[in-house]
Parts: sequence; C-alpha cells; structure tokens
Amino acid sequence: MRSTIILSSVAMSLALTIAASSSAVAQSQQVAQPVEYAASFKNTDITEFIQVVGRNLGKTMIIDPDVRGRIDVRSYDVMNEAQYWQFFLNVLEVYGFATITMESGVIKVMRDKDARNGAIPVVDSNVLGGDTLVTRVVTVENVSVRELAPLLRLLNDQSGGGNVVSYDPSNVIMLTGRSETVQRLVEIIERVDRAGNQDVEVVKLEYASASEVVRIASALYEKTTDGTPPLLIPRIVPDERTNSVVISGEPRARERVRKLIVQLDQDLKTQGNTRVVYLKYAKAKELVDVLKGVSDTIKAETQQIPGAAQAQQRRGSSNNDISITAHEPSNALVITAQPDLLANLENVIRQLDIRRAQVHVEAIIVEIFEGDGIDLGLQWVSEDGGLVQYSNGRQVPIGQLAASAYLAQEQDGTTTTQIDNAGNPLVTSQPAQRGNVDLLAQLLGSVNGMMVGVIRNDWGAILQAVASTTNSNILATPSIMTLDNQEAQFLVGQSVPTITGATVGSNNQNPFQTVQREDIGIKLKVTPQINEGNAVQLIIEQEVSSLSGATSVDIIVNKRELKTTVIAEDGETIVLGGLIDEDVQESVQKVPLLGDIPFLGKLFSSTSTTKQKRNLMVFIKPTIVRDSDTASVLSSRKYNYIRGEQLKRQEDGVSLMPNTVTPLIPEWDGPLTLPPGFDQYLQEKGEAKAGGGND
Repeated sequence: MRSTIILSSVAMSLALTIAASSSAVAQSQQVAQPVEYAASFKNTDITEFIQVVGRNLGKTMIIDPDVRGRIDVRSYDVMNEAQYWQFFLNVLEVYGFATITMESGVIKVMRDKDARNGAIPVVDSNVLGGDTLVTRVVTVENVSVRELAPLLRLLNDQSGGGNVVSYDPSNVIMLTGRSETVQRLVEIIERVDRAGNQDVEVVKLEYASASEVVRIASALYEKTTDGTPPLLIPRIVPDERTNSVVISGEPRARERVRKLIVQLDQDLKTQGNTRVVYLKYAKAKELVDVLKGVSDTIKAETQQIPGAAQAQQRRGSSNNDISITAHEPSNALVITAQPDLLANLENVIRQLDIRRAQVHVEAIIVEIFEGDGIDLGLQWVSEDGGLVQYSNGRQVPIGQLAASAYLAQEQDGTTTTQIDNAGNPLVTSQPAQRGNVDLLAQLLGSVNGMMVGVIRNDWGAILQAVASTTNSNILATPSIMTLDNQEAQFLVGQSVPTITGATVGSNNQNPFQTVQREDIGIKLKVTPQINEGNAVQLIIEQEVSSLSGATSVDIIVNKRELKTTVIAEDGETIVLGGLIDEDVQESVQKVPLLGDIPFLGKLFSSTSTTKQKRNLMVFIKPTIVRDSDTASVLSSRKYNYIRGEQLKRQEDGVSLMPNTVTPLIPEWDGPLTLPPGFDQYLQEKGEAKAGGGND
C-alpha cells in the first residue's frame, strides 16, 4: 500500500496533515511503507510554506524576519523524504534564501547573503549534496592559491552565499556555497592542480662560455613580455665549474633553449679575438691590474679541469695568449684573449664598471665658552726699603713700577768750570734732562682694569682691581661630497709659517731659519664606505685650530682634533665626541699674620679668581646619494641658503654707499644659467653701439 500527499494551498496543508496522520495509523497496523510527498503552492506566503514543510518533516524551523514574499511552485511527481527536503532547499535557493542546521537539529531560515556568515557545516567531501550551504577546505599541491582564488570567485555564486578565501601560508582554499556548486569548484581545482613536467637538463658546452650563453638565452626567454605563461618560461643557470648550462622547465621550453645553445656553441677562429671595451664610470688604468689577476686565476683553474687542455688544442690556441692594455685618452681597455676567457673578463668589467654611489657628509662643530675672572690686590712700598708685592693674577709688580718711576725722574743740570792754559776760566753747563720712561711706559701699558696709587712721605701704595667676562659661541658646519670608498678633504683657514730650525753662520752673522707652513682653521677628512642596506662606515679626521698668541720662540695654536671610525645610517645624525669642562681656580697671596686679620687683612693680601666653562660637541650626518634627484635636492638646499644670506645682505645695504648693488646668485631653476659667453657679449655690445648711432 502506498500513501501519497498532495500540497496545493494552506487548506491542502491541513488535509496533508490529516492524511499523514491517518496514513501513520494505517501503517502502524500494517507493514511500514515509505511516505511520499507532492506539493502544489499558488501565491502562498513563504513563511506558510516553510512551516508546512517543517511540520511534514518533523523539523523545527526558525524564520528570520527578513524572510518575506510569496511563492508559486508545483510538483507533478511524488517525492520521498530526501527528495522532498532537496525540493524545499531548491525553492528557497530560487527565492534567495538558505537554511543553516544547528547542532541541536534546529533549522534557521535566512537570506543566503547572511547565511554564509553563520554556523555553516565544514565538510571533507560532498556528503550533503543539493543546495545545502557548506564550507570546504581544499589543499592545493602544485599551483599558487593566490593566483587560483580570483578565477574560482568568478565561477562561484557571489550574489548568494558563495565565498572563496585563500590562505597563502598553507596554500589552501576555503570554499563556501551551495553543496553542488562547491563540489563543482573542487573538481575544477583537481583538474587545474596538476604537476608540470619540470625536469632538469644539463647541456655541456665545448667551445662557448656558460655564463655568456646563459646571458643571451635569459635575455631571449626569461625576460619576455609577450604574455607567455610562467609555466612555459624556462629557467637557465650556468655551471662555470664544468662549463655547462642547467635548464629547467617544460619539455617544449627546454627544447627551444637546447637548440639555441647548440647554435651558440660553435668553434671560433683564433684570429680577431681582440676587443675594445669603453668604460662608463671606472678608470681604465685602475682595472688593468685587476683584470690581469682575474685572467691568471681563470687560466690556473682551466688547467686543472680534466680535458681543458685537449679542448684548447682542438681550438688551435693557447691560454697564454692574453693582453690587457689601457688607453687613457678614451678611457678604454684593449683586450686580446680566447673567446671563453674574453667573455669572462667582459663579465667582470660589467660588474666593476658601475655608477658608484656618493655620500654627502655634514659635520657640525658647536663650542660654547664662558670665562669669568676677578683680581684684587693692594701693594706697598717704602722709600727707605721694604715692600709688599704679589705676582698672582694680572698685578703689575710695584717694585718694577718704583724702579721705572725712579728712572723716569728728571736729572738735574750740571755746571763745569775749567782753566785754560792762559788762565782764563771756561764754564760748561749741562741743562736738566728727562729720565728714561721706556720701562714705565711698558709697565703702564700692561695695566688691565683700575689702578690707584697713593704716595705719602716715604710710603707708596697701589690698589689694582679688574673683572673680566669672556663668552664665545662657535658654530661650524663643514660639508663635503665624495664617492663611495674615496677619501675627501676640506679646509677653510690659513697657512701659518712656523719655525722648524735655525742655523747661525760664522761669527754669528747671516743666521738661517727653516720655516714650515701649518694649516690653521677647520679641517675635515673623511672616507665613507657604504655597507649593506643604508649603513655608512666613516673614517673621520676632524680638526678645528686657531691662533692663540705668540711666545719668544714661536706661535701658540689652539687645536681640537678628533680621529675615529663610526657607522651611521643614511640621514642619521650621531655624536662623534665632546668635552664638558668647568674649571674654577682661586689664588690668594698675603702677608703672614697681617693677612689673616679679619677685614683689615684685605690690605695685606691679593686675590685672583677665575672660572671657565666649556662645552664642545662634534656631530656628523651622512647622506647617501644614489641618483641625480637626491644630489639635486641637496644642492638646491645649500644653494638657496647662500642666496637667502645674499638677499638679507642686499636688504641691509652698504651704509656709506647706498646705491651699491651687492652680488646675488641667480634663482635656482634646475640647470643654472651661466654668465653670457664672449660671442654674446660682442653681439650685445654691437647692438648697443648701433642703437646709439641711430639716436
């Protein structure tokens, strides 16, 4: 006996329920028969349809509020329970809805766009089938999921609950969508994920150089831009040890490369093996020694390879036939050698003849100096003998002042009477003369500050007081541009002569002195070396020197020198060294016992106090210049700074010459405009004369 259920409307659903119940009673009395379903809905609310199906299948349905609409559907054949469930899923899929089965057995009905973010079951194979939403993780073995995922997204149902996500670290693809759609995508992946025939083939060369052949073949095949799939592009690597070429790729790609290698591996005649190589950046004379050393090494290695000598004999040549000469006027190399050796040398030249990076080095020297000093002293002297004299600080000794004052006194005149032979008196008078004031003038010229002197009876006293303050702020920013691994020097200063020796002639006449000039000023010597990345190693010699004075022997030079080797990043400012110095000195000279009396002791003492504070720092900043744009930016910045200083000076003007125009460099516009040439000058002068004649 077979029971059939037909659904045509909501009323029919009630009849379906009654029929199913009566059928269940009848089946309980007879042998169990499978239940079959038929459906016919016309303009029925979809929520009613979902409820009827849930009742018939005995499943709990939770309907999302966004599930709305009316459906028209009819089945002409009866269906079993599995077919009936798939029929239900198909209807929901057509109207843009999907189901999610929870672990408790409850089924949620929602829009398919929202369903893909729900608790969709993850399956290993197509066990559910139909329009059930599933997620499947597929491992890809031979192709990249990053390239495969965009293609699968085009085939998946993107408007519904479909989604394709690739995970590069594990090279897997996660597929979400209807079960049948996911299964179709899995079959596509299985057909695409096929391992290619990427075998390796070694082709041994007899005449040509492996590196040169690989260079030609790589330019033809590996760097192609005609849209050739990467799978069909061969990989070519030279094995210079055995002079062979290693080829990897598909059979057709390897065959093309093999044919090219056979055509290139031909015996060349020994004549005409001279090549002229014009250098772009390197100096020809400097490369000669390098290339000769490389050629000797290659010849030594070739002689050790089995069969190399026989190969040379087949070519009818000898490895000793080599000549490398530099032509300095054209900066070119003239090389005569065998083809394989010539190819190796050209490869070395290409790697050495490159544009070297430059380094712009900026040094910053900052020095701040503060100095304070106070001298106070009272000195006494007696005409009958005895004095109080101090030598600390900048005191003028009172003893020397007294002696110089004595020498500077006016000398009285004298009268001398003599009797001649006739007995007549001869009177000779010497007028009063002024004393010697040289020593007094010298001592008074050395007085610094205030000096007050008092003379009473046989006593004299001098009070000297002076306070000094010294402040200096020095900032120097020398900069220099040089090539990588090239020493550069910078000097701004004077060349000062210093005495290095003296020779006296016979009888102490015609003395002879030897003089050597010493550079005084700001010096910067640097040798940069660009390391891996953007680090720069700097060998630095920094010196700041100045004249301090002179002695009876020679001059005194203040010098601050630094020699070091550092590593700095590109554009990084680092400190090379510095000095923070603070010096306080106090000198007291006094008369014993009398100088210790409170307050009155100041009359019998001299005090000199000095305080000096110095801050000195040296910084360095390297900037790597790899192209012309970076060099142009640095040059423009320095150029505009100098032009700004000239504009400021031009605004200030010349005080006594208000109509004078100060020099001004032109505005930076990339290629600077140079002054006019001689021909242009003559042309402008001729036009000016012609204009004047017409007037």
